[in-house]
Amino acid sequence: MYTIDKSTQTTIEVKHSKFVTHFVPIAEFAGLQEKLRREHPKSSHVVYALRYLNEYDQIVENSSDDGEPKGSSGVPALNVLRGEELINCAVLIVRYFGGTKLGIGGLIRAYTGATQEIYTISDIIKYEKLHTCEYETTYSDVQRIEYILAQIGIVGADRDFGAAGVGWKIVSTSENIDEFKSRAGRSIKCIV
Repeated sequence: MYTIDKSTQTTIEVKHSKFVTHFVPIAEFAGLQEKLRREHPKSSHVVYALRYLNEYDQIVENSSDDGEPKGSSGVPALNVLRGEELINCAVLIVRYFGGTKLGIGGLIRAYTGATQEIYTISDIIKYEKLHTCEYETTYSDVQRIEYILAQIGIVGADRDFGAAGVGWKIVSTSENIDEFKSRAGRSIKCIV
């Protein structure tokens, strides 16, 4: 399975209709369709398709034709995501009507083409499930822990400096967390 870690945008034109495609990590999807409607008030439709893993590691899929004929836009975009084994991402396509009706087949080709185009220009990465590790250390361990995290490539650790010590929260792959625990030694016992 594959995913993306940053947003991408592109535009294609089919028979004078313009398709502005946004490809985003799933964390950026909430509210984006409405935002795009506000940014593109003269557009005809804002179609979307998404796939993500839920808390039980099941793939959840959804799509919307947003007023286009049923099955002509959201499902073709979703089929591209399925075919490329993409998860934890969403594609949103803003359509400006160009005056020429495309027909069902033309819409399917156009939305499929818009999704394939954004896929080809995006940075696709292999999906790795992330895990969270929360633990506590003393103040004297902070520099050593930061050094180990940097050596492994774990960035963005959350720290909470309390009266009794430092609370840490790291999010990374299970391999990185195992490596971290083996290097840090006695002081690390993950709570989560």
